Amino acid sequence: MMRSSLSTPSPGRPAERLSWPRSITAVLLLVLLLASACNSAAMREAAQQLDAALQAAATLEAGGSLPPTRVAPAATRPQATAQVKATATARPRPGISGLPTIAYDDLPRQARQTIELIDQGGPFPFNADDSVFQNRERLLPRQPNGYYREYTVITPGSDDRGARRIVAGAEGELYYTDDHYDSFREVIR
Repeated sequence: MMRSSLSTPSPGRPAERLSWPRSITAVLLLVLLLASACNSAAMREAAQQLDAALQAAATLEAGGSLPPTRVAPAATRPQATAQVKATATARPRPGISGLPTIAYDDLPRQARQTIELIDQGGPFPFNADDSVFQNRERLLPRQPNGYYREYTVITPGSDDRGARRIVAGAEGELYYTDDHYDSFREVIR
């Protein structure tokens, strides 16, 4: 019988070698623990399937047998009844930057107005608009200095420029921040 090189010492007994099914079980248990820490429904389902496989492996290792499995006929299997309706916000096209994205239509009205001004070349409401954005936070893709320019997104009720900005790249890419550069979302048109 094939044995692994792993061993487990017991008090008062010399170390025993674990059989390969126990080694695999240990690895699978680790994977199960990692998978169960995730919030994804797919990961939870995989964890449940892995747990069932671990139980089956333990039963077989102990010399037991497994009951035969039976797949329900297609007519009796549960069918999905909910229809998923595609919307503009459901799954925007992936961006090129690797940052989270936001669809143009999902931006606040004032952000869309700022983008219209950028497309027209101004005039802009603040003197600081159309100035170089230096990307000091290094959240946007690295580019040479002067590549990015920043523009104020009007914040209703604010008596200053507020925290919202559009940052435009020299090649037309747009990024939106509503927390004064702490995070960005790539705008998908």
